[in-house]
Amino acid sequence: MAILAAPEATASTIYGMFDLFSSPGRDFLFITSGAAGTPRMRPYVVAGDGSPFRAANGIWVRPDHSLADCPPPDIVCIPDFFVNPGESVAGQYDAEAAWLKRAHDDGAMLASACSGAVLLGEAGLLDNREATIHWGYVETLTNNYPGVKVKPGQSLVLSGEAQRIVMAGGGSSWQDLALYLIARFVSLREAMEVAKVYMLQWHDMGQQPFAALMRFRQTDDAVINRCQKWAERNYRTPSPVTAMTKLSGLSERSFVRRPRT
Repeated sequence: MAILAAPEATASTIYGMFDLFSSPGRDFLFITSGAAGTPRMRPYVVAGDGSPFRAANGIWVRPDHSLADCPPPDIVCIPDFFVNPGESVAGQYDAEAAWLKRAHDDGAMLASACSGAVLLGEAGLLDNREATIHWGYVETLTNNYPGVKVKPGQSLVLSGEAQRIVMAGGGSSWQDLALYLIARFVSLREAMEVAKVYMLQWHDMGQQPFAALMRFRQTDDAVINRCQKWAERNYRTPSPVTAMTKLSGLSERSFVRRPRT
């Protein structure tokens, strides 16, 4: 999991995300048993040429990787950026925008917090799509990216192919974003445990995407449930039905006839 940083980024969000994504599988066991478990996610900070820099609030950020040597991410998170509301940032983040576009083309999930959605726009990923951003930056999106449909009242907005773009509106909604990603890529139980450890409260609008996750699993059949979970993460696999049939251990005829709800 890559957390994309730049000098204009907010250090509290960068490292707050890092803490939450380091928690699944590790911290709840430590709190309840005294022995830390094995982390389920591997976050790292990536930025420009990889050199240390001072973030917008003066805190030093020491990236783990540069854009050039970053391991291929499954998920990319973009924290909020201090950019002038309403103004274009065209040309200021060309390297980051190109890197985001490549990561998305390679199948990564992209997630932004607050004004970080502007970098999704610079990567050409918001044209004619729904989006959300901090209320102070709505015009930054609508003035600069054609056809973007901003939903400022929503805490989280899912967009793009297979909902591989997710945006959090503003303020502390990056916490909703982190919990959503943990629920989607690890488990809903792990997300709830992280929320308990950090005493986080999901916002009302922020809970709706979690409910959507649960709707994908409308069966008590353990075999089909396992295949549904596999499909969520492997939707790009060629011949997915054949792969799920092998996973189920059933004949193709039996698998196709198996109730899904």
